[in-house]
Amino acid sequence: MIALRSVLFNTIFYANLIIRMIVLSPFYFIAPRKLAYNVPKNWARSNHWLMRVIVGTTFEIEGLENLPDGSYIIAPKHQSFWDTYALLPNLKDPVYILKRELMWIPLFGWYAKRQRMIPVDRGARGKVMVEVLKRTKEELATGRQLIIYPEGTRRPPGAEPMYKYGIARMYRDLKLPVVPIVMHPGLFWPRRSTMRYPGHFKVQILPPIMPGMDPDAFFAHLIDVTESASDQLLIDTVEHNPHVPLPPTAVERLAELRKAKAAMA
Repeated sequence: MIALRSVLFNTIFYANLIIRMIVLSPFYFIAPRKLAYNVPKNWARSNHWLMRVIVGTTFEIEGLENLPDGSYIIAPKHQSFWDTYALLPNLKDPVYILKRELMWIPLFGWYAKRQRMIPVDRGARGKVMVEVLKRTKEELATGRQLIIYPEGTRRPPGAEPMYKYGIARMYRDLKLPVVPIVMHPGLFWPRRSTMRYPGHFKVQILPPIMPGMDPDAFFAHLIDVTESASDQLLIDTVEHNPHVPLPPTAVERLAELRKAKAAMA
């Protein structure tokens, strides 16, 4: 039954994406940019409904009060395609730094360009990164929120963290609060898999890290607070969803956490 529901969800999910992009294009490209942003935000809401009705997966967000006013940097854990769009309805005017190859995808790339997303070559250095930073500052100067994944790519739940120092450079140069976010959607919408699993999980928005710290100290602090919260949330999520199959990374990490807890008892 889970496999059938997964197939049904995936089919409707992508049909929903393509049909909305085509049908709503006239409005999206004519309306003022901020008003047009309601198209992807409503698409995200419809996906949450599809997950709940077809798959049986629900979620809740804790800590919305931790989001500052104005511009700030959002630094979420990244496990699944789900977390690339899930928070859109809760953010005023987010902007992404994304792989330039995504801008070449028909429709999607046009939509991203309309919202002034910032493309970057992952291997870029020097002048290219200077230009990316310039573009980022321009967008944030208008009150937008920057979404950047500190680990750069999707990681399975429980995997050893692999943070990139770029988040520390952004923190130093942009002089804005950084808001860590932890969640484990990868247990329910695994990366590189077509399976979707029912259950309930939490998204935790942690208190912002205010500007002014030494970049190295900030980087260590970001990893510490994010991973500590992520570990505890992993334990809680698995306890409340014992039926969800765990990837080897989660099994291994849970064993380490339980061993550490037993040693402290």
